Amino acid sequence: MSSIGIRREDKHQWEARVPLIPEAVRALVDQGIRVVVQPSTIRAFSDQAYRDVGAEVAEDLSACNAVFAVKEIPTDLMRPGGTYVFFSHTIKGQAHNMPMLRRLMDLGCTLIDYERIVDADGRRLVFFGRHAGLAGMIDSLAVLGRRLSVLGMNTVLSQLKLAHEYDDLDAARAAVSAVGQGLASQPLPKSLAPLVCGFAGYGNVSQGAQAICDLLPHETVEPHELAASVASDEAPRDRIFKVVFREQHLVERSDGGDFDLQDYYQHPEHYRSIFEQHVVHLSLLVNAIYWTEQYPRLLRNDFLRRWYGSGDPRLLLVGDISCDIGGSVECTVKATTPGQPAYVYDPGSGSIHDGWDGPGLAMMTTDCLPCELPRESSGSFTEALAPFVPPIAALGNAGSFEDAALPPPIRAATLVWRGQPTPDYACLTDFLDQSAEQ
Repeated sequence: MSSIGIRREDKHQWEARVPLIPEAVRALVDQGIRVVVQPSTIRAFSDQAYRDVGAEVAEDLSACNAVFAVKEIPTDLMRPGGTYVFFSHTIKGQAHNMPMLRRLMDLGCTLIDYERIVDADGRRLVFFGRHAGLAGMIDSLAVLGRRLSVLGMNTVLSQLKLAHEYDDLDAARAAVSAVGQGLASQPLPKSLAPLVCGFAGYGNVSQGAQAICDLLPHETVEPHELAASVASDEAPRDRIFKVVFREQHLVERSDGGDFDLQDYYQHPEHYRSIFEQHVVHLSLLVNAIYWTEQYPRLLRNDFLRRWYGSGDPRLLLVGDISCDIGGSVECTVKATTPGQPAYVYDPGSGSIHDGWDGPGLAMMTTDCLPCELPRESSGSFTEALAPFVPPIAALGNAGSFEDAALPPPIRAATLVWRGQPTPDYACLTDFLDQSAEQ
């Protein structure tokens, strides 16, 4: 009998998401698939909601053909030959998850990673990114309001709460819209105008963040228009300026040649960052780009040190939704939590202070943002994942990877098959070897 398990999320107190909501489980049960759900006291959907749609609620998932989770599964819960579907955070060779990967392979398990469920053009099909953007922008605006208050500027932004403090996404959207309406009667201080919000990136994460930004009265400007817009003596105070940066605005060829997108992705070492010429005009930077060490940084600490030491910079806050520690934004030195979402980075000393007070640049670096909208983010994720669940549930003791009846996107997402990296992920062995040497 086809069967799946849904693991209880327990990485931290905020993780209330699920990979499959009850409505989707009902459809699976109706297809004759057995579903076993571990009990949870923090999940956004109750144990009873799963019982009501025909699932079993039990601790033991050992008889399930495949176990679905959101975050990493502890190694002591893995069983020999099991199939596991979750965000493994291993395809970049992330050192902290190499022991988990090694254990999974030693047990002869199969690993399917949501991050690699893609279409024929390599576009991700199953993701939480848009909701990370939605929550990240709500939190960024709320933190900005609090930062402005401690700097002595009381604005309508101070009315905003953090995403998890609202009953749902609709309530949060209504609150942002109300702030936008409030700008008509309580405009921003002249010293802030224009308040410029810049988005680095234009994918799913950025689109979610922009959807919240667009609830405020705004004007869209192009990167090349920024300097003139900021210099204007007639900058509006009842709206914000919005600017979106694409790759050609972030980098240039080191040899002075023309920018080429494909060349940039294939040879990022040929490029250097030019983003500093834009960031000096921003009030709020929302970082939503994919980044690895091969790519130039957006914002470097040495630049911040020079900039903050030479005057009064405009940049008040970075909402680093991507949250790569020490990555594209070098002063992202730690991940924050929904309960304590921000710190202030002092470019002069390199020190940080939790909260929104103190000298320097405020940073919002929460790395579990979709958790703040658990029902909506889980529903969207489930809608994309559900069509792929039946063939995974039917895997059982399938033979070779080549003969397995897997849809192409799931085949592309299978990192490990029965303890061995699949052909597209042979690099995992190199990552494990490098980890062992360190």
